[in-house]
Amino acid sequence: MKFQVPFIVLAAIILAACSTTSATPVPTLDAIQQTGQAVYNLRCAQCHALAPDTIVIGPSLAGIATRAATRVAGYDAEAYIERSILVPKDYIVDGFVDTMPTNFGKELTSEELTGVVAFLMTLK
Repeated sequence: MKFQVPFIVLAAIILAACSTTSATPVPTLDAIQQTGQAVYNLRCAQCHALAPDTIVIGPSLAGIATRAATRVAGYDAEAYIERSILVPKDYIVDGFVDTMPTNFGKELTSEELTGVVAFLMTLK
């Protein structure tokens, strides 16, 4: 006699095996954020990690969207992030030296700058 598993039980087992229990959902990036992610990967990832408490050369950018909102009085998170990219010497994080390139204002297009800020704003 063959043992047959009812279809509903089999389906439940397959769905349970395929489900993820990730504590941190990965956001779906829009086109501008994808542009920014590409800029990050090309220009920023050599010095800034996205993993918390990971230091390459500069501080980790994990949680930057949350921290940026409180770093400088009168600046919201987006303004702080943009200014820290364009004028990095004014926003050196304690414990780090001034090694950030200062030419991003000349080298990044406005779309790339907007994109990288938008991408970093997804890192809450």
